[in-house]
Amino acid sequence: MPFTYVIPDLHGRYDLLMEAVVKIIEHSKVSRSATIVTLGDYVDRGPKSRKIIERLMDWISPDLKLICLKGNHEDMMWQCCHHPIRAGWWMENGGGATLVSYGQREGEPVDVTVVPEQHLCWMDELPLMHVDRHRVYVHAGVNPDLPLDAQDPQELLWKRYRDIDDQRGHDVRHVVHGHHPFKDGPITIEGRTNLDTLAWHTGRAGCRSFR
Repeated sequence: MPFTYVIPDLHGRYDLLMEAVVKIIEHSKVSRSATIVTLGDYVDRGPKSRKIIERLMDWISPDLKLICLKGNHEDMMWQCCHHPIRAGWWMENGGGATLVSYGQREGEPVDVTVVPEQHLCWMDELPLMHVDRHRVYVHAGVNPDLPLDAQDPQELLWKRYRDIDDQRGHDVRHVVHGHHPFKDGPITIEGRTNLDTLAWHTGRAGCRSFR
């Protein structure tokens, strides 16, 4: 069975994306065909959000299929770029670093027009979930009591598991997610794996391979 490689929340750390891609390319030579799933939160806080978006948008590989999921920060960015009156919410959550990566100078008034509409359209169209035979891949989490086709999009983007020891996945599938940062992660329990290691701050992305 081919590998699935998962890259969690990068938050502007283009260097960690490229480091992960190099390792995945080397490792995947064993099985050739493989899938990469990125769990969202490409933007904000770190310095090179734009470069991450452009690298993912321009992805071409005959052997590595790329599936980019939407994170809550892409959702927040899209909302605030289309409704600038809400931009303060985004700035409080690291959006200033993203605008700087798009060419705005530090200290200038917020100008969301520096973000190309093409990039916003790409973010808007990102799927919220990827499902294979054994796992559900999602940015934040799923409701284990609802069918996958009846999930609340806001929960998929914003959910926080109330109990760190919540063992539930989804039915027979293991849930692989990010969103809830733990410096000492990744954290794997019976029904789910949380890969968010606060990468923008720690310099360590909790990438994993699954088969």
